[in-house]
Amino acid sequence: MRELLEFSFVAFSAVFVVVDPVAAVPFFLAMTARESPERKRATARRAALTAGLVLAGFAVAGAVIFQLIGVTLAAFKIAGGSLLLLTATDMLRTKLPSTRVTEGEIAEGTAKEDIAVVPLAMPILAGPGSMATVVVLMGRARAEHAYHTIPVLLSIAATAFIAYLILAGASRVDRVLGRTGLNILERVAGLLLAAIAIQFVLDGLGEALPAMLQRG
Repeated sequence: MRELLEFSFVAFSAVFVVVDPVAAVPFFLAMTARESPERKRATARRAALTAGLVLAGFAVAGAVIFQLIGVTLAAFKIAGGSLLLLTATDMLRTKLPSTRVTEGEIAEGTAKEDIAVVPLAMPILAGPGSMATVVVLMGRARAEHAYHTIPVLLSIAATAFIAYLILAGASRVDRVLGRTGLNILERVAGLLLAAIAIQFVLDGLGEALPAMLQRG
């Protein structure tokens, strides 16, 4: 039971930090500036739901994707960890993570009539880093105990729900935290994400190196 609770905490922390719905608040406000409060809540709801479904789909189908393209989980951990480390570096500097979304995508989203799916759900919430994270977590869960896959899916669902609450109340969040508060949270999330990224790389190397040495 303790092992399950510990893995559940790790899974939720990793998914929430990498999705980072608080960081999406400024983008959401900029892209929905002309919308009514009701329309903003509807947009937040569809974006959170879409992001949750996308991440759950990648988590469930990750093993099949590996088999189809011939990539080991160890290699994906190293690649995913490297990607997350780049994102974490930008977050620590409170820069727009280029691995997550670009200025062009934000500008295009501002001009679009419906931004719920693209770019809000993808790639702002469910970007390459969050997709890699859920795939790695699911692979680890399957390798340990089959029932550990449940906390991963529940973590995705909980993160999607919290993302909806944060985006639906984005104006209030922005007013309470301000730019300084958002930057502080961004740096803290970046530090945690950097630690997760390095752990992914270390885990991948720990799995890959013994196999390489045996072949050598």
